[in-house]
Amino acid sequence: MSFYTISDIGRITRDDLSQHLLSASPPPLPPHLAIVDVRDSDHVGGHIAGSTHIPSNTLDYRLPELLRVLRDKQTVVFHCALSQQRGPSAALRYLRERRKEEEREREAKEEEGVKQQVVVLEGGFVKWQEKFGEDKRLTEAYAPDIWAYGYQG
Repeated sequence: MSFYTISDIGRITRDDLSQHLLSASPPPLPPHLAIVDVRDSDHVGGHIAGSTHIPSNTLDYRLPELLRVLRDKQTVVFHCALSQQRGPSAALRYLRERRKEEEREREAKEEEGVKQQVVVLEGGFVKWQEKFGEDKRLTEAYAPDIWAYGYQG
């Protein structure tokens, strides 16, 4: 059994992620990509188009659902407000559970899922909204007044 650490989780820039979203046909997400937003009450004020909101305090019991739903995605992006704690932690928990699931499937000689890259959005939603908050193609339910004085987390 392999053991994964935070250093095994890659990063994606807001510019790279925005290019994936803008290339989607149909919008908002290309079929190979999933975005998981693990913010809690700080989820108000907007979210990345097409993202799935899984508050960090619900991740433990929603992990089996995530593994099933995201099984065929090539890239899974996790983020929170700053992507310093909750986002990377959720990505690591997901990656470890996914690898356990893959090992069980190998033992049962079942078909394996897609090779998956698990990454964290650099700077989280705070940095995302600074550049793309007003862009309705990339950000949904954006409330600029909430962000007028910066992140108050």
